[in-house]
Amino acid sequence: MTPESASTDSLLNEKSPQEFTSYATGRQNVAFVDIKVKLPKRYNPVTYWMDYTFSFFWESWPAPAERIEATSYAFDGKEKDLVPVPAKDSSSLKVNNSAYDGFVWAIVHKSSMRKFRQDRYDASITFTKENAKLPPWVTVMTESAEITEALLTPELIKAIEQAGHEFEYLIVTDQPTDKPVKVEEATPRKRISLSMRIPSASDAYASNLPLFQQFLGFADKLVASAHFRAEVMRKVRNVREAEIKKLRRADEEGKAEERKVATEKQKKEERERILRGMTADEQRKYLDREKEKENRRSTKKATRRA
Repeated sequence: MTPESASTDSLLNEKSPQEFTSYATGRQNVAFVDIKVKLPKRYNPVTYWMDYTFSFFWESWPAPAERIEATSYAFDGKEKDLVPVPAKDSSSLKVNNSAYDGFVWAIVHKSSMRKFRQDRYDASITFTKENAKLPPWVTVMTESAEITEALLTPELIKAIEQAGHEFEYLIVTDQPTDKPVKVEEATPRKRISLSMRIPSASDAYASNLPLFQQFLGFADKLVASAHFRAEVMRKVRNVREAEIKKLRRADEEGKAEERKVATEKQKKEERERILRGMTADEQRKYLDREKEKENRRSTKKATRRA
């Protein structure tokens, strides 16, 4: 299907009155691209104007705007796992070297920088660094200055300048967006995401097109250039390994707590079973002995504290 013959209806699926989605594939180093077009709730004037008003008073409250959010998922050398082939025979599938190092790197508009870091776990592991090559309204979030040096090309800088304040963020990441609570949730998945507002004037799309083209081709840039020194990647891995250790420790503590609760429940059920088989006098004596044991334990604890 050519762009000229493709209709809007065939390219966009309506998920809700204010959200449309699309899907694309076919690039050498990209498994697929998910695209979301989000619109303000103009069908609900009360909500629309409330959002618009609140955005003036609270920085964390986004003003209603048309925006496009696109995420490109990298092959990262896993073509044989992801590309469908006849009879599941992947032996004849030609696999290019599409792998690159995993890290988090982003360019973010300063007006949304704080919310971006708060809302995204992957952004929270970066540090913010001003870059004189970029327009003053954006900043870099990175795990290493060497990564920025490799990825911040003149073409990308020019595209961001052209997009102006419609640009919101571009992030290269291998970490989850939401903070992982289990070890398996911390599994790296390499992707590139772009968010930018859509100009209200139809003739203004030309200013955003170069940035979207940069986004689509960024996986090729990563495959070619995102291979860093061992020292750089060791620091990047250390951050991830430290987080995984925390998750494993929390998991072990959670399992220990579950075992403790199960043991206490078992003891309680056994106690109730014993009491049910006793006469009233036997129950009284049993409860008295329990009380004496508890008093002795309390006395020993008080003595040790002293």
